[in-house]
Parts: sequence; structure tokens; C-alpha cells
Amino acid sequence: MRITVIGCSGSFPGPDSPASCYLVQSGGFSLLLDLGSGALGALQRHIGLYDIDAILFTHLHADHCLDLCGYWVARRYAPDGLKPRIPVYGPTGVAARMARAYDLDPEPGMSEAFDFRTLAPGTFELGPFTVTAASMDHPVEAYGFRVEQGGVAFAYSGDTGACDALVDLADGVDLLLAEASLLERPGLPGGLHLTARQAGEHAARADAKRLVLTHLVPWNDNGHSLAEAKASGYRGQIELACQGAVYDL
Repeated sequence: MRITVIGCSGSFPGPDSPASCYLVQSGGFSLLLDLGSGALGALQRHIGLYDIDAILFTHLHADHCLDLCGYWVARRYAPDGLKPRIPVYGPTGVAARMARAYDLDPEPGMSEAFDFRTLAPGTFELGPFTVTAASMDHPVEAYGFRVEQGGVAFAYSGDTGACDALVDLADGVDLLLAEASLLERPGLPGGLHLTARQAGEHAARADAKRLVLTHLVPWNDNGHSLAEAKASGYRGQIELACQGAVYDL
């Protein structure tokens, strides 16, 4: 299994990275986890525009889904005609949400290009992967994912506050992509995002083999985020996500 970081900036694109998007590949199958603001351009450096087989959205905030608008144009109006539909999994109302984002009529919306499917907590097969979706702690319906294939596993938190569900989802994974939007300070809101320290604590509780901090908000000092995570008590390898990084599991 190969994971490529297409975008890892939190909340909006930063100077060095688009917003959230990860390319997961194995056995000729290419899966996207999120397609956030600015990600479609960077994606084309790593894979052909029409070589994506499926998309999973953690939730429907713009920094995780909005570049589906451009991708709809690319698939719907390709020079050689409409491309085959691919599945797009997302929270309740994903098809209507994306139609509104591009000011389309709800019918057909983007359904000529995408086969929209509603997520729910549980496990399903997608290409060569076994995918487990679990509800995360965020102000909107949001999911984290565990992806397994060939005896390896990784987990992606999406956006979440501190929650036991992330620990369960990441149990024993080879790699945990954990959001680390916040730095420690008094009065932080609950049920929104993780601090880098909390990301490390969740990785430690899950006994994840490796931790990659992601959803890095441009106004934060990433060095401080890394230091906070390293002070969390987690003893595995910790690093910062960066655009273009590749992880082979």
C-alpha cells in the first residue's frame, strides 16, 4: 500500500500545500481520501486526471471536499466525452451539498460523473481495501477511516476533537495520519480539533507504529507542533506531513 500526501494544510491552503487530500494506492487501484481546496492541481503531479477509482470524504467542510467541483468539470466535460462514473462516499447529503457548491440543480447535480454513496459507521470493501469508517468528534457529521490491505493498516483521523473512537480506529496501525490543528493554550474549544499533544496521546493509546501530523494550519509554527507531539509520551516515530511525501507500507 502506498500513501501520497497531496495536501495537508488545515482549514485553507497554505503557501506550501493544498488543503486535505491523500492518495492511497494498491494493486492498480487508486483511492482518494478527501479532495480539499487546491488539491486537484497538485493531484495531477502524482496521477493521471482520470485514473482515480473512488473518493472518500471525511466530512463536507470546504477544506476536505470543495475541489470535487473542478473534478466534476474534468470528468463531465472531458474532450473525448463523459468519463465513467466513480463512487464518491460521504456523509448524509453529500450529493446535494456538492450540487449546491457548484450552483447546479439538485437533479442531476453531479450524478452523471459520480456515484454518490452515504457513509455510516462500519466496515466495507472498496477495491483491494477493507475500509472502516468511525464517527469522529466534530461540529458536523464527520468520519475517520481505517484502511487495511495485505496485512498492513493505516488510519486517518479526518477532523476531530479528542475521542476514544480514534484510538479504537487506529489500534495497532502501521501509520496514523492524525490532525494536529491546534497548539496548546488555555480555553481551547472541545469537540473541534486536536492539539499536536493530543494527537501524540491518541497515537500512544492506540499503539500506532508511526505518527504523521497533518491538517497543519498555516498560521501555526510547525516546529512547535512537532515539539508538542514529541512531548506527549508517544514513543514511536513522529513527523510532519508535507505535500508530496510518500509512505510505502
